[in-house]
Amino acid sequence: MKEHVLYIKNMVCDRCVRVVREELEKLGYRVDEVTLGEVRVRARAVDRTRVAEVLRANGFELIDDRRMRTVEQIKAAVLRRIRTLDGENRGNFSEYLAREVGAEYHYLSGLFSDMENVTVERYIILQRIERVKELLKYGELTLSEIAYRLNYSSVAHLSGQFKQVTGLTPSEFKRRKVPRKPLDRVTRR
Repeated sequence: MKEHVLYIKNMVCDRCVRVVREELEKLGYRVDEVTLGEVRVRARAVDRTRVAEVLRANGFELIDDRRMRTVEQIKAAVLRRIRTLDGENRGNFSEYLAREVGAEYHYLSGLFSDMENVTVERYIILQRIERVKELLKYGELTLSEIAYRLNYSSVAHLSGQFKQVTGLTPSEFKRRKVPRKPLDRVTRR
């Protein structure tokens, strides 16, 4: 049996990982590893048409284009970083992405902008704001704690960026109970 690597679009959370694993196992594939945007299976051959159909039925997309695979790697790396920020990971995002994806940041930035019609920087901001919304909804942390966790320089910086993106202050957002966006649809205002 040979190892095959499949690249998948729209994987944004642990549930996505579980669903993809379960669906590929139902198709009879031995799944070695599933991470955001990537699956390693062992099989003599992979019926890409059948896999694509099953993935599409679950809101995912099989990616064959190398450039789109790289964009999905960038998105997965951004999500991983934002989900694991705890006030300790204060390193530069561009260095982190270059290391995680294995390419120069300048190339990654240009490719991402070309393919997604939004800059990597803007995408990072939008994903951070979605994480802020999530943490605000839980109500377990103060705005100051959220700012620290997500590596904002201050509560004022977080609040200003939040208002610029959502049109609301964090407290207005909490009061109005505004719905959050699915993470795979966070690319624009």
